[in-house]
Order: sequence, then structure tokens, then C-alpha cells
Amino acid sequence: MNEPQAVLDTLRARRFRITPQREMVVEALFSSEQHKTAEDVFALVQMRTTAVNIATIYRTLDMLVEQGIASRTDLGGQMIYTPREHGPHIHLVCHHCSVIVDADAGVLAALDAQLQREYNFRADLGHISLFGVCAGCQD
Repeated sequence: MNEPQAVLDTLRARRFRITPQREMVVEALFSSEQHKTAEDVFALVQMRTTAVNIATIYRTLDMLVEQGIASRTDLGGQMIYTPREHGPHIHLVCHHCSVIVDADAGVLAALDAQLQREYNFRADLGHISLFGVCAGCQD
């Protein structure tokens, strides 16, 4: 569903009002698969119009997350948003250069099984962040 029009159609079907501001936020978020902060989305929308404030951006992003259309991940104080269809993945965040690399969440299957077995705990390992040093900064 990463086409902005498909997202807007889904919201209409769920009886959400599609304002020009919401449309621009959806288009900005779904314009690429890149992780975006609310400020990134705001900057993209501001390139089209100054008639949208940051509060509208946050409200629309929150609505997209609540509807299961986007996901929100805390990267140590910085929230990033991605299209939900991006699928379960791990954010590998470099302490030095702040690059974010996506890794398949399947690499944590053994940890997930161990948590369930030993603690009867079901972890949401689909959107987590691990901090370390990327290959480029290790040199």
C-alpha cells in the first residue's frame, strides 16, 4: 500500500476526512521508503505550502500509526516513522555517524523463542533499534 493514493483511499474507507494537509503528510511520508522524523515530513510539506504547522504533522502521523498504516520507532529520543508495509525490521544505528541500516528482524528469532520459553514473554521485535558502530566508522 505504499502508494500515497492507496493510503488515502484506505483512510477514506475508514471514514477519515482527507484534508489537503493530511494528503500532503501522507505523500511526504510515503514518497520513499526512507525513515523520516516528524521534522523531515514537516520540511517536505513546507516545500509545498507554509499553511501546515508541526502540530498537524504530529497529529496526522499519530493517526497513521494508530491505523496501522505507519510505524513509529524511538531511536533513543528521536522518533522515526516508516510505512508499515516496510515490514518487521531492526534499525542498526551508528553511534558515530548516525546512519541507520535496516536488518531483517528474523535474525532475532532465537532471542524471541528464548524469551517465550524462559519468561513466557512475547516481545515485539519487529521494530527495534540496536546501537553500535557501522562498518564505515570501524575503519
